[in-house]
Amino acid sequence: MISASQLSIDCDRLLQSIEKFAQIGQLPLDPISPRAGVCRIAYSPEDLQARQQVQQWMLEAGMQVRIDPAGNIIGRYPGQIPHAPALATGSHIDTVPVGGRYDGAFGVLAGLEVVRVLQAEQIQLAHPVEVIVFTDEEGSMLGSKAISGRVKPDESYYRRPEGTEIQTCLERVGGNWNQIAQARRNDQDIAAFVELHVEQGPVLESAGVQIGVVEGIVGQRRYMLTIQGQASHAGTTPMSMRKDALLAASQAVIAVNQLANMPGQQVATVGKMALFPNAPNVIPGRVEMSLDIRDLSNSHLDQLMTDLERQLEAIATTTQTQIHIEPSLYNEPALAQPQLQQIIVEVCESLGLSYLHLPSRASHDAQEMATFTDMAMIFVPSIGGISHSTTEYTSPEQCAQGANVLLHTLLRLDQAYLVG
Repeated sequence: MISASQLSIDCDRLLQSIEKFAQIGQLPLDPISPRAGVCRIAYSPEDLQARQQVQQWMLEAGMQVRIDPAGNIIGRYPGQIPHAPALATGSHIDTVPVGGRYDGAFGVLAGLEVVRVLQAEQIQLAHPVEVIVFTDEEGSMLGSKAISGRVKPDESYYRRPEGTEIQTCLERVGGNWNQIAQARRNDQDIAAFVELHVEQGPVLESAGVQIGVVEGIVGQRRYMLTIQGQASHAGTTPMSMRKDALLAASQAVIAVNQLANMPGQQVATVGKMALFPNAPNVIPGRVEMSLDIRDLSNSHLDQLMTDLERQLEAIATTTQTQIHIEPSLYNEPALAQPQLQQIIVEVCESLGLSYLHLPSRASHDAQEMATFTDMAMIFVPSIGGISHSTTEYTSPEQCAQGANVLLHTLLRLDQAYLVG
């Protein structure tokens, strides 16, 4: 048996797992893509097949496997202290309709590989190690919300787009909606959660950096803006007498873009717009448009929205329109625990890997875990910054680097939480 500091994941075994797993729900090869895409929608036959495969691999790795009422798969590798809180990792295995092989699944398979290494070397940590497969991350994040105790009580909220009730969906995967409150956990169950994930963005690749140390998952606020003007004839209404809602909306889009380009890490997007009556010879009388704005700081988001509202008031005045803002989504930022970030930094330095601190601007199950326990995330590069696509790609070397950082982070956490 080798010492813990000398442990390393089996790169070939990890890559074989990724390759085999990608065959579940594999889409026909697109002639313009070098890789086939993957479709494993939550609760679908492909999702069920993938879940069975993960459970089989967990059992073979010496893990105890259970499914909680939310359908989460929880593989537990016993520790020397049976009742100690677990060190947990994991992610999701469901995909978007046309996805790739790395988003979500890589974090689950890397966590499984960590346990395989411990089993092969007959190493038992003081703490149990859990690998969690969260239910329906891409759709509702039901699994992680159930673990954090933040599931909406309205079951109709979780009805599938095609109309299937959540009770039926959970029965398919071994869960139970009526007992979903029992899926909730706390910091006495889980000491820390570390999620390994592909970045899904271009920052690491553009910086030439191997590992991302995630500072936190940004807060996300979404609004619908309604601009009310006056529809009238495009030929007979003088320019000085117009109340053009689209003109006001265009100026609002520019204001949003200017706001997002101010100093800071915020991003802001207008991604959806509809104008009425939408005719070529009619001045638009009403425009509806979305606003998505994200940042790690709640107070900064508050200030940005205050600044934007002031600008929108000025736009409404100069265009003789009315602008109304209606909030539609409010997600709090989820900050990574500083001690865990530092441990990941120390692991990178010990392995000779370059690293960069950065926020996650996409949602992850880790944001729910952060509501009740210490959380951290590790990113590896996404080539071209592409994700949710058949062309999604992270190289074998990058996958191995990320998995090794996860392995040694969990080893160090095992000691850190004993001292703590």
